Amino acid sequence: MAGDPSAERVSRMSVGVIVRRCRGATRWSRWSWKAVAVHAGTGPGGWTEMRRDGDTVDYHAATVLLELHRAETEGYLVALNGHPPAVNVIMRPDPSAADGRPMVIAVTASAYTAQDHADNGEDIVEPVPLDEMLGNWISKFCERHHREEAFVKRKRRPWQDEGGEGGTGDARIRQSADVYRAPGRSCRKDDRA
Repeated sequence: MAGDPSAERVSRMSVGVIVRRCRGATRWSRWSWKAVAVHAGTGPGGWTEMRRDGDTVDYHAATVLLELHRAETEGYLVALNGHPPAVNVIMRPDPSAADGRPMVIAVTASAYTAQDHADNGEDIVEPVPLDEMLGNWISKFCERHHREEAFVKRKRRPWQDEGGEGGTGDARIRQSADVYRAPGRSCRKDDRA
């Protein structure tokens, strides 16, 4: 149906990402950057300073679109059932930034998508605890769209001899005997001496 909200395949919300800059732990890293919060319905970011406490500064780094797809509800449920429930901010080092600040690439509610980005070796994935509004929005989406899939065990096909010479290996390689045979008496160490 055209007006039915449960028929939507994708739901979107713009979220603001708050990134904290702290003094680096080593002399080779002057600053440390960490995503600390995600807020729904914020305006444009652009590294706007929000709070300063000595060297620690919180920035509204970016506003990005958080998308929920009905085919990915299993990943959302994994993230919602985490301790604490979280969304993941995906960042990448920005080579053009003089102070080393990262680029905010995306925010995802799927634990599986976050794992894919963490595995690629280029991205920084930061879990950020969900606020109540975002948590309710994601859980209502999952209630509407999640369908449990029954586990179906794959049945093995019976082994078929396809007319080849069983145990002689690759037909393109000349073999005079069975390549899978047990070693003969001449292969023992004590017989060679």
